[in-house]
Amino acid sequence: ECYNIIFRKKIYTSLAELQLDVDHWVHSYNRSRPHSGKYCYGKTPMQTFFDSMHIAYQKNIDSIKQDADFGFDFVNSSVS
Repeated sequence: ECYNIIFRKKIYTSLAELQLDVDHWVHSYNRSRPHSGKYCYGKTPMQTFFDSMHIAYQKNIDSIKQDADFGFDFVNSSVS
């Protein structure tokens, strides 16, 4: 979805430059813009994720960690 837009607007000279723009888009997509998808109810995907973590724990889903270890700190990250 983002790649169609990103690749048409700018010519990248390095993967690092492209990665910065993709990271910014992913951050914005997941943390800034509300979604109308199933179970989001106008919240961002990250709000939906954090709001539903207690359900996963109640159902004993061991694969979800309390501190969401994705190799990236979603809670404390900022994209400029």
